[in-house]
Amino acid sequence: MPSKEKAAGPQDDPIWDEIRREIEGEARAESVLEHFLQATVLDHPSLESSLAFHLAQKLASPMLPAETLREGIAEALAADAQIGGAARADLQAIRERDPACTSYWMPLLYFKGFHALQAYRYAHWLWNDGRRVLALHLQNRGSESFGVDIHPAAQLGSGIFIDHATSVVMGETSVVEDDVSLLHEVTLGGTGKESGDRHPKVRRGVLICAGAKVLGNVEVGEGAKIAAGSVVLSDVPPHSTVAGVPAEVVGRPEFDQPALEMNSRLGD
Repeated sequence: MPSKEKAAGPQDDPIWDEIRREIEGEARAESVLEHFLQATVLDHPSLESSLAFHLAQKLASPMLPAETLREGIAEALAADAQIGGAARADLQAIRERDPACTSYWMPLLYFKGFHALQAYRYAHWLWNDGRRVLALHLQNRGSESFGVDIHPAAQLGSGIFIDHATSVVMGETSVVEDDVSLLHEVTLGGTGKESGDRHPKVRRGVLICAGAKVLGNVEVGEGAKIAAGSVVLSDVPPHSTVAGVPAEVVGRPEFDQPALEMNSRLGD
């Protein structure tokens, strides 16, 4: 996984400290949710523990109980510190890029783009551990629960923001590097029945706007922007803006990392 730890670990964890402090206040203010907030956040000693519990509740089914899933997710988080580091970087990305997000606890509890990413991270760990039947089961459950379908073999970095998230698809050989932002209905797909390396490679800092489709083993260069509704069938040069069906270069983003600015307009 091409990821990096951008946030503090559990021994020095300002993100978790802020989540607990704010949720303590929210639990006092909203008595209807006091039990939910206690069970999902305040009963846990770390972000990893809270995440394992909350994600398991969302992915559980009658045939795969939440407690069994929680134990498995906790095992992955304990075995690979990069998973927790990537989760923190994802939380930071959402907090910094989404004007509707005013706290780290909001995506942790309620944003399905964040939940889908963390479900993928567990499934990816299982895939690499040779437990591919369970990994594919988790892919299916994530698709059903969050409306986001990410193959567990895909390679995703950290600091990724999937805004709204509904109908996002990433195929088996997709690569998404650090600090990428995607909006709803984005597809990183193949072009037919070919096998092998057949899905897009999205480099650092790319912004892919709502409804865009990137198809085939094409490279979207660092700092590029893909306009809403575009269909990308060929390589996108770094630091360019593309639009249309099929997409063509129409300009250059104002910023080197458009993913961080979240400006979907063509007139940069």
